[in-house]
Amino acid sequence: MLTQDRKALLLDRLARDGRLIAADLATELALSEDTIRRDLRDLAAEGRLLRVHGGALPLSPTHAPVATRQSLHPRAKSALAQAAAGLIRPGQIVLMDGGTTHLALVARLPPGLACTIVTHAPAIAAALEPFPAIEILLIGGPILRLSMVATGTQATESYAAIRADLCFLGVTGLHPETGLTTGHPEEAQLKARMIRSAAETVVLATPDKLGATSPFRIAPLEAASTLVTPGPAPDWLPASTRYLQA
Repeated sequence: MLTQDRKALLLDRLARDGRLIAADLATELALSEDTIRRDLRDLAAEGRLLRVHGGALPLSPTHAPVATRQSLHPRAKSALAQAAAGLIRPGQIVLMDGGTTHLALVARLPPGLACTIVTHAPAIAAALEPFPAIEILLIGGPILRLSMVATGTQATESYAAIRADLCFLGVTGLHPETGLTTGHPEEAQLKARMIRSAAETVVLATPDKLGATSPFRIAPLEAASTLVTPGPAPDWLPASTRYLQA
C-alpha cells in the first residue's frame, strides 16, 4: 500500500471510529508499528490529527485566528446564539468567554436585559455597548493574539475572586476521552478557573467541535452543565449534562 493511500485510510478510520490505535492498525494492515507511528507523526505535523499515547484522536479544525473563524459556520452560530440567549436571567452575574459564537450570542440578547457580564475578551465588552442595562466588567491581562483575549495570572486571579451564576465557555473540542479542550495552555488554565467560578457552565458548540480534540485539556465533559449544539445529542454526552438543540 502506498504511503498516501495508507494515510488516507488512517484518516477515514479516524473519522469513522473517533480514535486510532497504532498497535491494532499495524496488526490489521500487516505493517510495523513504527510505520503507523511515522504516518501519524506526518499527519499530526500537517494538522490532520492529534497524536496521543498509543495512537491518535481527531484534531479540532476550529483552533484558528479570529479572522478565520468569523467565516466558519455562520448559520450554526446564529442558531446557537438564538437558542442560548434565553438562558441568561435578569440580575445574574455571567462569565462570557471570547469567540465568534459568543459575539453572535451578544447580538441576540434582549435589548432591555439587566445583568452583569464579566469577560476577558475586549471584543465582547465592546459588543455589549448598546445594552444600557448590562453592567460590563472587563478582565485584563496580556492579550493572546490568536484569540484576542486576556490570559495569564492576572486574568485567572480576577476570575478566582468572582462567584457567578452562569459561564459561557468557549472550547475548540469536545471528545468522550479528552473532554473539553482548547489549543493554548494558558487559555486552558483560564477556562478551568472560569468553570470553578460559576454555578453552571454552558458550552455552545458547532458540529465540527463534537468528537474532536485539541492539545490542552480544560476539564472533563461533566464540567459542562449544558451543551447547546445543532442536531441530535451525541451518544457519549454525560447524563448529568443538559442538552439543548439549537
